[in-house]
Amino acid sequence: MVIKKEVSSNAFSFTALRGIQSGREYYVAMCPLRLIPRIFLFNEMEIPPHMRAQRTLNKARVPEMASYMIKNNDYIFSSITASIDGEILFEPIEDTGHKSKMGTLSVPMSARFLINDGQHRRAAIEKALAEKPELGSETISVVFFLDAGLKRSQQMFADLNKNAVKPTTSLNILYNHRDEFSRSIISQLNNIPIFGNQLTELEKTSISNRAKKVFTLNSIYHSTKSFLGKKEKTPVISNDEKKLVSEFWNEVHNNISEWQDVVNDKITPYGLRQDYVHVSGVVLHAIGRMGHKLIKDYPNNWKIKLKNLQQIDWKKSNPIWEGRAMQNGRLSKVNTNLILTSNYLKQQMEVPLSKAEIEIEKIITGGSK
Repeated sequence: MVIKKEVSSNAFSFTALRGIQSGREYYVAMCPLRLIPRIFLFNEMEIPPHMRAQRTLNKARVPEMASYMIKNNDYIFSSITASIDGEILFEPIEDTGHKSKMGTLSVPMSARFLINDGQHRRAAIEKALAEKPELGSETISVVFFLDAGLKRSQQMFADLNKNAVKPTTSLNILYNHRDEFSRSIISQLNNIPIFGNQLTELEKTSISNRAKKVFTLNSIYHSTKSFLGKKEKTPVISNDEKKLVSEFWNEVHNNISEWQDVVNDKITPYGLRQDYVHVSGVVLHAIGRMGHKLIKDYPNNWKIKLKNLQQIDWKKSNPIWEGRAMQNGRLSKVNTNLILTSNYLKQQMEVPLSKAEIEIEKIITGGSK
């Protein structure tokens, strides 16, 4: 890699910081958004064949990310990481001291750039600029690594993605302050005893056997979404629906004695998990699914119908759960098992099954219906 001593007039210039990582120089530059599509031309044919597959653009993600930029004045994108194959010039503010690491980075337009992390951000920026050009004067940080012949790029891509940890669904729900539905669920947790913060796993999407938690935030979110019949990715929720959510889950809690026992410290969550199915995500989701139809069919006396929950044997040893909530003695999250579990609950609440649900029942009945 050659670092030039003179800057060409045909060059991109950025305010940048210079650093050292694994013995190599790199630069963090503030890049105007309008330059991103120009610098990073996305042409798969220019990417070496052995790199194409791992950089395939998921086009379905781009409109959603662009919309996020356009609709949110406080949007935030993390840095793009890229490799430069070409000569560069870094002009520090001063020759010595800490200011020698700050200055202007100039990269000739003839240089080759390859994104190691951020190709979807680049595509979303391009799409957002087409709809909202004024975003062009805003900036995004780009981490540039010098890489002659782009020989290190494949390993850089692998390393960056290997070490990246995707946040759990529960964490995304917990920290998404723009999602009114998420905010509503979280705000009501302590209003429903079995969902109280001390009993809900707010960060993980699974609960270890001996944990003191009962349900995950992720399970509560999706069960409530199913209860309200919401199918949108980011649903809206009215004040009446918020009240109904609290009312419904409290009624469910009041009709399941084991839930009350764990809240009152008469049994541990671990003990409950060992022997019962109704502290699992699949059964909670099935209850929500059942509740949606129950209230639709019996808007005035659904609470009376819900008392039938008291008659259900929730023990894992009850053979009714095999093939529904369980497969080969283990809880199953497969959608068919969710529907079959919901079907059983509907039958106990005297809620008619749909034609599709009756058809799925044949899995249990062996086609006798």
